[in-house]
Amino acid sequence: MRPPLPNPAVPTAGRGGSTWGSLGTLVGCHQVPLAHRHPSAATPGARTSCAQHPAAASGSGCIFHSLFIELEISAARGDPGGGGLERGGGRLEQQPGLAMPWAPSVLAGGQACCNAVAGVPGLPLPPASQACGECHRRVAGQVTRMLHHGKHWRSMCKGLVLGTLLTSFMLLLYSYAIPPLQVSVTEIPVPSSCSSYSAPGKSPAVANSTGSPPGWSCLPKLNIMFMKTHKTASSTILNILFRFGEKHRLKFAFPNGRNDFYYPSYFERSQVQHYRPGACFNIICNHMRFHYEEVRKLLPSDATFVTVLRDPAYLFESSFHYFGRIIPLTWKLTGEDKLAEFLRDPWHYYDPNGFNAHYLQNLLFFDLGYDNNMNANSPLVEEHIQEIDRRFHLVMLLEYFDESLVLLKDLLCWQLEDVLYFKLNARKGSTISRLTPELYDKATSWNLIDAKLYRYFNATFWRKVEAYGRERMAKDVAELQRENEKMKSICIDGGHPVDASAIQESSMQPWQPLGEKSILGYNLKKKINKKHQKLCRKMLTPEIQYLTDLGVNLWITKLWSYVRDFLKW
Repeated sequence: MRPPLPNPAVPTAGRGGSTWGSLGTLVGCHQVPLAHRHPSAATPGARTSCAQHPAAASGSGCIFHSLFIELEISAARGDPGGGGLERGGGRLEQQPGLAMPWAPSVLAGGQACCNAVAGVPGLPLPPASQACGECHRRVAGQVTRMLHHGKHWRSMCKGLVLGTLLTSFMLLLYSYAIPPLQVSVTEIPVPSSCSSYSAPGKSPAVANSTGSPPGWSCLPKLNIMFMKTHKTASSTILNILFRFGEKHRLKFAFPNGRNDFYYPSYFERSQVQHYRPGACFNIICNHMRFHYEEVRKLLPSDATFVTVLRDPAYLFESSFHYFGRIIPLTWKLTGEDKLAEFLRDPWHYYDPNGFNAHYLQNLLFFDLGYDNNMNANSPLVEEHIQEIDRRFHLVMLLEYFDESLVLLKDLLCWQLEDVLYFKLNARKGSTISRLTPELYDKATSWNLIDAKLYRYFNATFWRKVEAYGRERMAKDVAELQRENEKMKSICIDGGHPVDASAIQESSMQPWQPLGEKSILGYNLKKKINKKHQKLCRKMLTPEIQYLTDLGVNLWITKLWSYVRDFLKW
């Protein structure tokens, strides 16, 4: 039997019109005697149903073919391939996610127009004279509305996702680039304020292992301000302070939202998590741009002030590579050795007012709260250095790290176990530039203020070593190194740091610089005796994870981490 011919009476219009268009004319409604319907397109049930419809009185019926429905839905979706509905087994199948309540009534089995219309909720049966055309128009309108409704919601969802990502990104940029709004707070004297804090005096106790003078012993000092400078092994010292604070249940002044006190803006008391006027803390140790008067108000009068410095040439090399991707001034550098290119003519690239430019010159002086761009020969430089000397009880040196820790232990009256450490945030050797003597001199000259600062405190450091005793220092350093090696064999799988890709626990992953994974980390041994399990894990825990364990709110830092992971930065 030949297929039925198209009905020329069916009106046509463009795809966006209210009628089915030229496609409907070709394969759509066919007004033929019911007795002549194709056997494959009819069922006894459909024949009986259509016979009850007024359109059957005139001996004609309106048949929907599956290809017609499929092509019309595809056309409405703008999909020539027909991805919305699939035809299989002689019937039109509804696909997941496409809400079409009428679909069961317009199967491809050749049901009559009356059945299709009856299957659409809320659609009355049309008059017999308009059965076919009305059926087409109503079902077409229902298809178009359903599909356009789906497109609308999909567009809204995509917009919401994109808007959320963009908003988060802009919020992060704002948080890191714009100093926070500082609200002045009036100090209200309260019983727990630092001004009313009475410091414990010297008293008989277990003798300090460094060998205190005969007849004297001391209690451990609990109130500490550690000025955390950049690229000076300060994260390792931070881990020591975290462990000591936990051991003695001390109160930390932590930042709120980030792992630093909104650096590079100056420190303000209001940046402290859960700060209230008059609040007093034991330890402050996170990154900040130092502001002595603000810090002083948060600590008891007997607090010990400590910081650490590094040879400015090597600090500059480390800072240049670690922060380079977030310093726009370095983006225009060409060649394989960008550090050498920069030092060839620094003022060709450097702008004191550039974004994050402070990482490129006299970073130590900047961290300590002073103008890193002042004239290095200004008398103010010497005045500021003298001021630092008056404020800080100990200035440690990275190049003599073990000797620095021995001096710190003696100053604070701590035990040897309190200053055991593993080197954290170390870089892979392949990312470290080997400074030639020429580049070393250029880097030192470029960071001349830091060089003066370092030379001054290098001299004071060795005066302290002399006062401590050279032989005694050598003995205590050797003991510290032995204990550190012993802990390595107990705690660290393989006994050495590994690349970030080889770290097995996410809780041991250190924070990486933007765009590369150059910071090494550790794997904890699987079998550790119960006595050392807790200590090993704490000694190996990176800064961000340790801060989280201590209950610090790091929502900005974590959000930035998620954005970096999403963008694969």
